Amino acid sequence: MTVTDPSTPLAGQVALVTGGSRGLGLEMATAFAEAGADIVIASRKLDACERAAAAITEATGRRALPVAVHVGHWDELDRLADAAYDAYGRVDVLVNNAGMSPLYPSLAAVTEDLFDKVIGVNLKGPFRLSAVVGERMKKAGRGSIINVSSVAAVRPSDRELIYAAAKAGLHALTAGFAQALGPEVRVNTLMAGPFLTDISKAWDMDEFERRAKNYPMQRAGQPHEVVGAALYFATDLSRFTTGSLLAVDGGMAVSR
Repeated sequence: MTVTDPSTPLAGQVALVTGGSRGLGLEMATAFAEAGADIVIASRKLDACERAAAAITEATGRRALPVAVHVGHWDELDRLADAAYDAYGRVDVLVNNAGMSPLYPSLAAVTEDLFDKVIGVNLKGPFRLSAVVGERMKKAGRGSIINVSSVAAVRPSDRELIYAAAKAGLHALTAGFAQALGPEVRVNTLMAGPFLTDISKAWDMDEFERRAKNYPMQRAGQPHEVVGAALYFATDLSRFTTGSLLAVDGGMAVSR
């Protein structure tokens, strides 16, 4: 049995995080680097990826590779996987974190293009990336895939129905990939609730605070509060956990 330093449980490993240039993705990528991993930061805008990668390297001393990619574009995901393996020769942790949930005036006003984009980023992308990276992980004999879902998957509303359907589909992908890639690769879902990332700046905070009174924790999460769950799934702490769903939502999923 290999003994690892508990302060750097990901030493010698590589973590690829989509949507990693900001918000929860950046929090997780930084935490993985602090735990000893080298990082691949993937997001649509190269300059944002470069800034995030530079900040991680400066703060932790770990290598961080920025890669511009549109997660909803099938071929770009093959290129992302190749870039990660060309740079590091391995990927040990894959976090399918990138997502999008555009507003729309009504369900009838949703266009086919908008529908396809939301499904593409939130469901098609994680499927393809899990397939191409997961297959290589399985051949290497180890790996952890973390799908970042949303409480909307179990509490859908008409304001985000396509997004909710895609995230519910991600739960199904988690179960299916856990079966397909086991026992070498673990696949789990981190179901996030409301977090105070830059996206929350568009919220009606008065409305949110009224609703939050019904949640057990009665507040939104701070971005760093996702780290414990992410590290659990990324490290050997979860070596007997796969196909599971962990809600990090302040109790929103079980609220009245």
